[in-house]
Amino acid sequence: MIGRVAENVMADADDARAWDERLGWAFGLIADDPQERGPALVRLTEARRKVSEALARYNETLWLASHLGTEEQRHDSALRQAFQVYYQARRRSLPDGLWEALDPGELATWPGLPYALLFLEWEAKYPQAWTCHAKAWGTKQSLIRDLAAARLDEASRAKLTDLVEIVVHRAHRCKDREYARIARAVDGADLRDRLRRAAESDSPWARCQAGYVLWLLDRPDLPNSRHVWREWLAGRDSTDAPG
Repeated sequence: MIGRVAENVMADADDARAWDERLGWAFGLIADDPQERGPALVRLTEARRKVSEALARYNETLWLASHLGTEEQRHDSALRQAFQVYYQARRRSLPDGLWEALDPGELATWPGLPYALLFLEWEAKYPQAWTCHAKAWGTKQSLIRDLAAARLDEASRAKLTDLVEIVVHRAHRCKDREYARIARAVDGADLRDRLRRAAESDSPWARCQAGYVLWLLDRPDLPNSRHVWREWLAGRDSTDAPG
């Protein structure tokens, strides 16, 4: 039902200024200073509350209109207005504001790209806060896969290289193995140097995960599947496996 109403309500793609007006505050989520992160988390909590309230109102309106036929619901003014409020609330929150269906070929020029990278950087740098305030494993996976398939500029590729380095150094989290896709997409001397240093570090997690990614980079035709991951793990020295 949301899809049918949305056809008549959702706006065309916005420019960078519109994105910044809605979500510019979110860069505080990845600030080094906790005094900057605090207000951003408060802002996000409020934004997500508004999304939940707007969705509840929309669902209530939908229930009241359940006696109407499909075409009548499509053009019902109360339903359209309720969905508009919900849609606008979503666009001002995370991860909801990133839920756009895009062709990876369009990502390089998508005004929302900085916020997609921000969302992944937040999860990489401050995983506990991300999990508490905006946990969305499916969104994380989708963004990683789309970015890995996109033709991005050097600044975006550099950001993704940083994220791969952060992720291989930490204890494994849900969907982290997807970052092997990113590593293949941004493969180069800089990334490999970082991965080699991680693979030779004192951290068992870094040795394991960076070693796996380096191994995959040398085997571009090998799928990054759970089966391949387990076989690689089984072939390693068990004394070096992370606890």
